[in-house]
Amino acid sequence: MFSSRRSTSASLPSQSFWGKFKKKDKESEFRERQAQMALARQRLLTLAYEDMETVRVLPNSFPELEAVARDWTKPPPDAIFGLRVPVEFASLHASRLVSGPYIYLTGEDSYQIAIMGVQGLRVEIVSDAPPPPDEPPPPPPPPVTEMPATFNLELVPGQHVVLETTVASADDVDMARMEDGTVVDGQFWGKLNIVHDGGTHTVDFTGTRIVNPDVPPDMLFDSRVMSKLTTAAKPSSVKCHLSILSPAQQYCDVILSVNPLWRLELTWPPAQPVNETKVKYFLRVHPGGALEHFESEMVTTSLYYEAVPDPAMVDPNDFIAPRNGYAMSFRDFVPHLMSVLDQLGMSMHARTNFINNNISAFSAHKNIAYRFLSPSKIAAAIDISVTSDPCVFTRLFLIFRGLSDDDVGLFAGAGEKEANSVNWREIVGWSENSKDTTQFRLLETSVFEVS
Repeated sequence: MFSSRRSTSASLPSQSFWGKFKKKDKESEFRERQAQMALARQRLLTLAYEDMETVRVLPNSFPELEAVARDWTKPPPDAIFGLRVPVEFASLHASRLVSGPYIYLTGEDSYQIAIMGVQGLRVEIVSDAPPPPDEPPPPPPPPVTEMPATFNLELVPGQHVVLETTVASADDVDMARMEDGTVVDGQFWGKLNIVHDGGTHTVDFTGTRIVNPDVPPDMLFDSRVMSKLTTAAKPSSVKCHLSILSPAQQYCDVILSVNPLWRLELTWPPAQPVNETKVKYFLRVHPGGALEHFESEMVTTSLYYEAVPDPAMVDPNDFIAPRNGYAMSFRDFVPHLMSVLDQLGMSMHARTNFINNNISAFSAHKNIAYRFLSPSKIAAAIDISVTSDPCVFTRLFLIFRGLSDDDVGLFAGAGEKEANSVNWREIVGWSENSKDTTQFRLLETSVFEVS
């Protein structure tokens, strides 16, 4: 007699293992698919037609490829249109099956065979259509008929007020263009006309008359313009030291990019220029901090470079003010700075070198006002990229200026006591990983004196 054992759920726990497999909704599946696509390495497509080329993301199917190619070339409906791939760019499987220099794509099968296992594909367009039209120029910017204006007025000696208003053009004239139509931007010196009911009051140009027989007697020089020319003749520069600490010997590229309002004056060892605003170092870094620069065949412990900002944008009273900086005497400033650098994780050797390299500039002033910049403000002026991932960046950018005894009074609520209570680690973006010897670390110290 045969007996059969029936399966039953009586012996299974109440919370069944199979109950964990729930059907996912479409939204969660779409998010997972998008995340996987973001992590996947995108393959690129180079489209070539005559002497023109363009780069796109490689389509997944032949109809998508043909649509991309037609959208770029925009051939007439009756024009000959074909696609081919040079055998050296196609997959190994496809190139072994043809004896000619090209693989002509005629459908989905030939396309999938051509892209099998390749990271990028070059597709040449065969057509008798005219070349793709040039992209139309961007539309001109809208006219500027209003702009904000700030006037610093001295009512009586020592009493200043700031007037913030809006300047409007007469008859809707574009204030961003000169008489010949040239578009200009920047800051301008001008003439202020204050109009009241019942009369017009004009603030005329003021300057200094030059005593010289060769100069016309009615020629004047604005003292504000002369002060800017003096500043431009002797611009202040930012002095930067860049050290790299690597857990193991490795090669890396260090790329310095400056804002168009800045320019690199000096690099040592000499960096390789990439363009007007970018230079590059090719280095071999060692765990002890040594940097081998191959182009100059030098070994150093840090890279040095100087950058100069546009003098027109440097306003000492705006760069360091009671709202963003702190002031104290020179005798108090140096010990205070040593304590701040200690909080920011610098070794005693690094702190000593930092002070010794700048003590001459510090000692030239009886009183000093200073601040440290945040990483975002530093990167907006001088950006650094390194071909090592991950990399721990520590960038310390000190701005300071000298103060007279009278100017120190303006920093009554921003002295040494207030500076000691500031969380400088949060301001400069300091991380505990900067002390981790197993991490690839970069330390930059920069000093900028504004005057």
